[in-house]
Amino acid sequence: MSVIKKFLGQTAVYGLTTVFSRLFNFILTPIYTSVYATATYGVFTTLYSYAAMVNALLAFGMESTFFRYLNKHEDKKQEVYNNCFLCVAFIATLFLVTGFVFTDPIARYIYTGVDNKILDYQHYVRIFVAMLAVDALCVIPFAKLRADGKPLRYSVIKFVNIGTFVGLNLFFIFVVPFMIKNHWPLGDWFASWYRFQWIGYVFIANLVASVVTMLMLLPQFLELQLRFDKALFRKMFSYSWPIVIANLSFIVNENLDKLALGKLLPAEISDAQVGIYGAVAKIAVFMSIFITAFRLGAEPFIFGYAKNLNAKKAYAVILHYFVIALTLLFVFLVANIELLKYFITRKEYWVGLPAVPFLLAGYMCLGIYMNLSIWYRLSDQTRFGLYISVIGAVITILFNLLLIPKFSYMGSAWVSMLTYFVMMVISYVLGQKYYPIPYNLKRLVLYLVLSSVLVGLSFWVFDRNIYIGNALLLAFLAFIVFVEKDDVRMLLRKDLKNNN
Repeated sequence: MSVIKKFLGQTAVYGLTTVFSRLFNFILTPIYTSVYATATYGVFTTLYSYAAMVNALLAFGMESTFFRYLNKHEDKKQEVYNNCFLCVAFIATLFLVTGFVFTDPIARYIYTGVDNKILDYQHYVRIFVAMLAVDALCVIPFAKLRADGKPLRYSVIKFVNIGTFVGLNLFFIFVVPFMIKNHWPLGDWFASWYRFQWIGYVFIANLVASVVTMLMLLPQFLELQLRFDKALFRKMFSYSWPIVIANLSFIVNENLDKLALGKLLPAEISDAQVGIYGAVAKIAVFMSIFITAFRLGAEPFIFGYAKNLNAKKAYAVILHYFVIALTLLFVFLVANIELLKYFITRKEYWVGLPAVPFLLAGYMCLGIYMNLSIWYRLSDQTRFGLYISVIGAVITILFNLLLIPKFSYMGSAWVSMLTYFVMMVISYVLGQKYYPIPYNLKRLVLYLVLSSVLVGLSFWVFDRNIYIGNALLLAFLAFIVFVEKDDVRMLLRKDLKNNN
């Protein structure tokens, strides 16, 4: 089997799991936006933004470290697994205890309103602290499933997780009110404590889904040995701590805009603006899904293939077709935004649609950056990932402070695109210096520029006309096929030779 086929096979398994899981989750967006007002949805967006930032700390970069050291120390796989898990478990336990002790001050920091909702926020904080601790404990067992080549089990657990989350959401939002209204058995009991349209039930559903996931990972937990290899951990720590800072900086880039909107805008409009921005950002989730699917499939392959003599050529080919897929998806999503907007059922959210092309462009740059970042992971120079991410975080913080007060969430969308573009360029330049990979830069830049021009035409010049937008998409696809046909034939010939 060829290298590309092997890579695509691994990516497809985890990719399909990610796509279907995230799509099931995505169907909740029209439900949330129809049930909850923009201000209430702003609470949802804010809390999950904080949660994403905490996640980066709890995992402590151990997922990437796990894959790197499994291939670097093949004779110490059990020790690598033990060290990674025990490190994360210690941090998660410390976080859990601290979060419960300081629930009140955390809630008062997050909630700055004037009405009496602090008790609700205290409940939210406890739920999120428990949920994040459980999720952290599952990170390394999930990574072990991927490393052990058990995609089916990985997929089943992910599907059960999202099924539990979606099912409980539907139960709390629709089933319980129906039972109360129609006086079904247990209806009176539910009526004694149920709060109509309380956003906290969404968070409770997430916590339950996380606990169910942990229980399903019990076989992986039982494979642990409570032995800690200090000498090995010192090496792993030197590799992982820059990743922690880099991941945290990345999460700042990804979520600070939503948090800054709540802090920098007037209190009477901030929750609604955050809600609008958070809702329209869900349209960009399709690009995020594709990038996540790529990462899940790519990491085990890239680290496992690093010792091969043709590794750099393989990485170049992977990025090339990854960019083609990204640019086609970019044009497709914008061309059909007039259809996708109906996933957000309330029309008052649609005012935020002009932010979507910029968010998509940012995700596209992020996806490329993630692919390019293999150079510092494979050369054990993770400090460069730290430097690049810190630069991105500085840009995010500075420009959000400057633009949000004047342009609200549009400023945030522009900053997101700028940040990931700068990070992408810096990573490419440094990568070519320290770990050169023969990318076809001219063609990649051509596709990126052309897709951006077509998106601009589709969204602003032709006013989101679906027919013209899709015509531009087909023209772009035809152009790519024409340009790439010779290289595709060459790849196919190599595949035939390898298979024979």
